[in-house]
Amino acid sequence: MRTYEEILAETTGPGAFFEIVEQEVLGEAMQVFKDRKLSLRQMLQDSAAHGDKEYIVLGDRRITYAEHLRMVASAAHTLRTKYGVSKGDRVAILAENHPEWLITFWASVSLGAIVAALNGWWTRDEISYGLELSEPKVLIADRKRLERVNRDQVTVPIVEIESEFGALLKDQDVALPDTPLAEDDPAVILFTSGTTGRPKGAVNSHRSICGFVHTAFCGGLMRMMTDQAAGVAPGEPPAQQVSLMTIPLFHLSGLYSGAVLMLGVGGKTIWRLGRFDPVEVLRLIEQEKVTNWSGLGSMAPRVLSHPDLDKFDLSSIRNFGSGGAPTSPALQEKMRRAAPNGASAIGLGYGLSETVTAVAMIGGSDLEKHPTSVGRPMPTHDIEIRGEDGETRLGEGEQGEIFVRSPYLMLEYWRNPGATAKTIRSGRWLATGDIGYFSDGRLYINSRARDMILRAAENIYPVEIEHRLEEHPSVTEAAVVGVDHPELGQEVKAIVVPAAGQSVDTDALGAWVGERLASYKVPAHWEVRKEPLPRNAAGKVLKNVLTGESENRFVEE
Repeated sequence: MRTYEEILAETTGPGAFFEIVEQEVLGEAMQVFKDRKLSLRQMLQDSAAHGDKEYIVLGDRRITYAEHLRMVASAAHTLRTKYGVSKGDRVAILAENHPEWLITFWASVSLGAIVAALNGWWTRDEISYGLELSEPKVLIADRKRLERVNRDQVTVPIVEIESEFGALLKDQDVALPDTPLAEDDPAVILFTSGTTGRPKGAVNSHRSICGFVHTAFCGGLMRMMTDQAAGVAPGEPPAQQVSLMTIPLFHLSGLYSGAVLMLGVGGKTIWRLGRFDPVEVLRLIEQEKVTNWSGLGSMAPRVLSHPDLDKFDLSSIRNFGSGGAPTSPALQEKMRRAAPNGASAIGLGYGLSETVTAVAMIGGSDLEKHPTSVGRPMPTHDIEIRGEDGETRLGEGEQGEIFVRSPYLMLEYWRNPGATAKTIRSGRWLATGDIGYFSDGRLYINSRARDMILRAAENIYPVEIEHRLEEHPSVTEAAVVGVDHPELGQEVKAIVVPAAGQSVDTDALGAWVGERLASYKVPAHWEVRKEPLPRNAAGKVLKNVLTGESENRFVEE
């Protein structure tokens, strides 16, 4: 049986398809893929090879690659000639997952402009903040979100998607822009969730976003080779990959996994509008023969726990993912039972808006053996666990803050040098704020640093308690937080959401936790919720909302 090291060498060594070489990136020597796309426009131009294949499907709308390319060229031409958009200017997008979102994205980055991906769940005040910070040349928005905008305070032109976007497409016989683009030119501003203050704008470059695709391709090949080494035969590849996207485009997973990665493979993307609906997801998987779906946050649990699950044909699924928070072994098992390919279909990754790419990935047989890990570091990525001083490198099994270094890290936080300096350290190492450790070359995540509970000088990581609770058949979701205690400092509180048709016995749940975990980790306080846990668009539980520190300002539509 081939080792991981042998598979890595075969995949990335000299002459390999994903050969890695060393080059200078932003003043630092880095490992990069030798053969790579140098800009998003190059990737878009290459998509012409897919011609009449469908790229975007929303309801009755079906847009082929050839049609998409013409629309993008037209939109880019109008953005430049009518709105004066040029290299380095910002184009703000505030909308649901309309095809126009995608067209605007590709048109803008082809011009060398920077897409300011405004969070579609923001309130009026947050939208105003995002516009003031990014100072766009034009705002492309849908009608619903424009109802939240104070138009009198918006000083830039607004294009309403439903009634005005068509004017951007009037010139159908124009070429894509030819503005010179460099790999490290900024392409997108992704806004952090802002759960602890104003959102920050992580600036992602052309190199970063293309690197997302290269890394995903390389990781997929290595996962397949690892499964083959473990005796798992590969399934017959589909004629075209079909990805159902239920993640907002203003989120990294929606934009890069949906719009960019699938364009890179000539895949079809299926989109929908409105609130998340488990039955609609199941219907679309069956109807469109979906091969890939990733359920962030509570999406996967809501689908896999739905009483109508067995009424739908999910046999087309080849890749089943989850994210936004560590995926419990209990949820992974539900995913395996639902996916016809079983263990080989399941894949997880770990990354941030600031890292852009997934810095570690795991799936298939390796995930089945190591269900609490997020995998090995991806090729071209370095990961270190550091001590409280942010400098000392810790050894195998020691817990500390996760630091990441790669060619694909964000360039900066937009117009926030102070926050940038705190996050990107010497040598372009990024401090993630996450706590984890290495074991046998694999990374394990415990918690965000700010979520850690300190009880009588003992560090308690909520994620292990949450995972244990979610293994209980009466629980579909769980969150663990610390509450103040006059003598112990903090105690553990668990907030649980019962599974459909189930009631919760908190005494029994406490005993359940105590069977596997130390007594000081057993929750002393309980709250049972009927509604799903509050989450942001990235799928992360809003623990500050659960503790009453702030209100849930996100408006999911």
